[in-house]
Amino acid sequence: MRVTKTISLQNPQKIKQQLLLWSQQFDEIIWLDSNDYHSKNSNYDAILAVEALTLLQTDYVNAFQKLQEYQQLTNDWIFGYLSYDLKNDVEKNLVSQNYDGLEFPELYFFQPKKLFLLKNNTLEVQYLPMVDDELEDDLKTILSSEIDQSLFSHSASNKEERPKIKLRIHKDEYYEKVTQMLAHIHRGDIYEANFCQEFYAENAEIDPLSTYIHLNSISKPPFATYIRLNNQFILSASPERYIQKKGTKVISQPIKGTAKRLKNPMEDQKIATQLQTDEKERAENIMIVDLVRNDLSKTAMKGSVKVEELCKIYSFPQVHQMISTVVSEVAETQNPIEILKTTFPMGSMTGAPKISAMQIIENLEETKRGIYSGAIGYFTPNNDFDFNVVIRTILYDKIKKYVSYSVGGAITAKSIPEKEYEECLLKAKAMREALEN
Repeated sequence: MRVTKTISLQNPQKIKQQLLLWSQQFDEIIWLDSNDYHSKNSNYDAILAVEALTLLQTDYVNAFQKLQEYQQLTNDWIFGYLSYDLKNDVEKNLVSQNYDGLEFPELYFFQPKKLFLLKNNTLEVQYLPMVDDELEDDLKTILSSEIDQSLFSHSASNKEERPKIKLRIHKDEYYEKVTQMLAHIHRGDIYEANFCQEFYAENAEIDPLSTYIHLNSISKPPFATYIRLNNQFILSASPERYIQKKGTKVISQPIKGTAKRLKNPMEDQKIATQLQTDEKERAENIMIVDLVRNDLSKTAMKGSVKVEELCKIYSFPQVHQMISTVVSEVAETQNPIEILKTTFPMGSMTGAPKISAMQIIENLEETKRGIYSGAIGYFTPNNDFDFNVVIRTILYDKIKKYVSYSVGGAITAKSIPEKEYEECLLKAKAMREALEN
């Protein structure tokens, strides 16, 4: 049982900065920030989990089984990620043989000794018994710490050289690959597939924390994440929830459909309305909604799968997104890992039909996706969970000095290669800006 203390706050925004800075002393850090994005499905405004007592790290072989055993045995909060390549555990005839410059573990979860849960003006602190004697001192240190505001305002001079970003797939090759994807669609092998490309830098040295802070300030997404696992870092500005379980309710919110924001409010509204009525974008979204409904039905109670929102436009600082919300009810005895396994990887990052799409994606993409288009999140002690989709994310290995971010788009029968390429560059903009200042 954890030792818990609750404190009221005058300034939640300040405590977020203090917590994030204080956490930097630890080798295992997971920071989740909703950027004050309030929706009816929000659990917390921010969560910090640090210092592993126990952890599970594995490749895809029997990964979900191992996670199930670990989650049940721990019976506590656990935080971590599922990489896209766990698809090979879900479906035996899938492989991941593309180039991997990062080599992060394919599944990673840890049980934190120290946990901070922020909601509105309340901070709940939960420490495991072996460190509970540090709780008061830690709180004192956090609350009294001075904040270097230049770190949060990006006026800090970037001591590192800016990484030189390269493309794994060049423009003409991208057009060619999308054309091959369209041939599969016209042949009837698939209706839609998410095709991704990697941008990367070698011999790169970045400051992970200031890069994350910059990326987060550009995008202010509801599922921002800063993760450190020793020398590997995940800096994510994801706008997308993959799946959440609250009691017996399961919620999935796929995104399909993107348009850029404009400075002029009338023009901006016009572009949002165009996205709302765009036939191609709606068709993409509805195809994925059908796929998610099908996935959720595998664990749902009969007749409980419903679409709460269809093709709703949500606006973020950089882009407008078309998001749908699909829900289901599960039995109280339903194993939570089974819900993840039967819906993984999320439809918005694969295509339809899912397995054929994943096989075609593997053949046409040049890079192993790894954490990109996987999921980051946590389990609570009472079998609830919440996971994002790993998009708009920078991955960094400090030892290898390798920086990577990937972007993708849904290819359907109506796709035009040039337009798809433009959409990729739009999605890549925030990551590039965060890295190149």
